[in-house]
Amino acid sequence: MSRSSPGVARVAAILNFIADHPGQAFALTDLVRALKLSRATCHALLTGLVDVGYLYRTTDKTYVLGPALAAIGRTAAAHFSPLQVAQPEMRSLADEFDVVCGAYFLEGDVIHLRERAASLSHIGYPVPLGTRMPLRWIQAMTFFARSARDADAWVSRADPPLGEEQLGQFRAGLEFVRTHGYVALLRRPGSEEELGVRSGTEDPPVVPLLEVDVQRVYPLVALMAPIYDSRNRVMMALVMAGFHGAMNGTALAQAGSRLAEASARISGFLAGGEDD
Repeated sequence: MSRSSPGVARVAAILNFIADHPGQAFALTDLVRALKLSRATCHALLTGLVDVGYLYRTTDKTYVLGPALAAIGRTAAAHFSPLQVAQPEMRSLADEFDVVCGAYFLEGDVIHLRERAASLSHIGYPVPLGTRMPLRWIQAMTFFARSARDADAWVSRADPPLGEEQLGQFRAGLEFVRTHGYVALLRRPGSEEELGVRSGTEDPPVVPLLEVDVQRVYPLVALMAPIYDSRNRVMMALVMAGFHGAMNGTALAQAGSRLAEASARISGFLAGGEDD
């Protein structure tokens, strides 16, 4: 696990504390008490932050967020995209597993492929960037894993409605994603179509893997994992597809864990948490 320097952590603590209390100003004593910093250290950090414009020292010797930090915040809000964070992870996954890694966003009840990274052997992959497809239960497992209410609401409006077997797989898939951070999609027996090529009105040509047996070999089509925002809602999902041939349970679990770890790192950054 990487560790930031103590100085950076203390600067971040000061800025985060003041940002978490909009409309309030804090004296040196307030920050020393709240952040458990020594008076000398806190004073030195505050002086430096004022010098660069990240904080402003008022006439009554209290501190508020400064104009330079406000300008950075406006720039970030105007230009930042979560795809900037996801792209390096997607490129790493695509090259490591020789697959295509796509970022899918949920727009109403439609999933939209907004970014992807392809390994050399997958240049010209048949699902073009910008593809939109109706959300089906096989993808909905990932988007609604942490929200039983949203999952139930989607089931109630699913078109076509889920059959009894599909609903059972859907519920079990939600639990698998909650537990493992990803779901594996296997080629349905008798289906020769690629994931995502259909119009979306048919049942997907894949089924979820609900229990991994390391001794078995699986016809793996794709791995899918959610990325969460600061409100614990799925911002997007990463999908690894284009695996070459079957994969044994051990290798499948390792690839799934790798995808889940990458998604967790992106989620942690987007939610403002620590990057492990």
